[in-house]
Amino acid sequence: MAKAFMDEHFLLESPTAQKLYHEYAAPQPIIDYHCHLPPAEVAENKQFRNITEIWLGGDHYKWRFMRSSGVTEDFITGNQPDQAKFRKFCEVLPMGVGNPLYHWSHLELQRYFGTKTLVSAATADELWEVCNAQISKPELSARGLMQRSNVRVVCTTDDPIDDLAHHKAAAADGTFKSKMLPTFRPDKSFNIDRAGFQDYIPKLAAVSGIAINNFGDLLKALNARLDYFAAHGCKLSDHAIDIAFFETATEDELSQTLAKAMSHTAVTKLEADKFKTAIMLHLGREYARRGWAMQLHIGAQRNNNTRMFKTLGPDTGWDSISDDLISAKIARFLDALDGDDLLPKTIMYNLNPMHNEVLATMIGNYQDGKFKGKMQFGSGWWFLDQKDGMLRQLTALSQLGNLGAFVGMLTDSRSFLSYTRHEYFRRILCNLIGGWVENGEYPQDWKLLKTAVEDICYNNAERYFQLG
Repeated sequence: MAKAFMDEHFLLESPTAQKLYHEYAAPQPIIDYHCHLPPAEVAENKQFRNITEIWLGGDHYKWRFMRSSGVTEDFITGNQPDQAKFRKFCEVLPMGVGNPLYHWSHLELQRYFGTKTLVSAATADELWEVCNAQISKPELSARGLMQRSNVRVVCTTDDPIDDLAHHKAAAADGTFKSKMLPTFRPDKSFNIDRAGFQDYIPKLAAVSGIAINNFGDLLKALNARLDYFAAHGCKLSDHAIDIAFFETATEDELSQTLAKAMSHTAVTKLEADKFKTAIMLHLGREYARRGWAMQLHIGAQRNNNTRMFKTLGPDTGWDSISDDLISAKIARFLDALDGDDLLPKTIMYNLNPMHNEVLATMIGNYQDGKFKGKMQFGSGWWFLDQKDGMLRQLTALSQLGNLGAFVGMLTDSRSFLSYTRHEYFRRILCNLIGGWVENGEYPQDWKLLKTAVEDICYNNAERYFQLG
């Protein structure tokens, strides 16, 4: 007889897995150390106007699925009424057989709106009424959802020129029980070959108070912003390394390349790679000096659809997996930092699953024994943030590294409903470990198992990031 759909033992295939999840994993708090939540919405404790805004707004996972289901853009990012957009999503979601969206969407409805009604065209209006009848409750505000989800700390993704005003406001508000900290994301400062660089550098100069006339000045400006972020609790950086690079250059060469770009003259790929390498090496050393963790998101091929990128801009669902090779250049980068004994705590995420074993073995090259799990192979990211992707990442890490030292899951999301992904991850983790126990591949030692599960779900991240 078929199991009930998404019951209390969802994804938990054995009594051991069920005990591991319900008794050890589920009660653990959340440290969401990487996300894209808007800090303003946290600081202002945004109350959402309806289910469409909170469920579909900004969610390019759902947008891509709707497009593939034959939904036109006016019902996705266009100006159709919110209820019409909601109906369209409900109409097409039943086609998502095997798609994690089907699980995520129903988890979100169950956990936050208390309904087990299946999503379909026939139930769209019922769900609209059920969800909107609750949407104005305090527990469904931005902060309410975080507190309901047992979120201790959330780390947003912030540009160096940000004044962090929303982080300051949240920190000063004694009613906010979670903690919101910034993450230093300086990609615009080194993507010298992309549009907007020439406009960005004067903004960085203005906010840092340092005139940027050469490469050394740029480093000073970045250092000033590192100090500013540190003063507001920042302990992490994040970088999108879409294509791996490593090329060395003198400071004079780099200043010439900067001057060339600022004069609106195109730089070559080699010049750009040298510039990016120099910035990243400088920043990596600075992170090590400050005790920060460095995150590298590797292997996205972004904004592939030129027509729609021009219409909607970035982060709207036109990205995919890159198939570029990464091993040699990533190793040279890490080795250059390690050679100075200034390699920071580092988490590397790959978007192409062919790189799972590459990164799972790469981290072992630079573990120094001074800090448990200093080098991390990050959780399944973006297109790998699903059952198969998580299992493959966890399996590669367990076989080639140290699963017990893993810092666990993150949302990497713009949605306050995405904390259900921690539940999804924890169920998958417990089922994997439970299966090993049931098969006699790991002892049924509940003390050992409790420590392992609680560490991966929460304790390792708390020790690793030291966010207070």
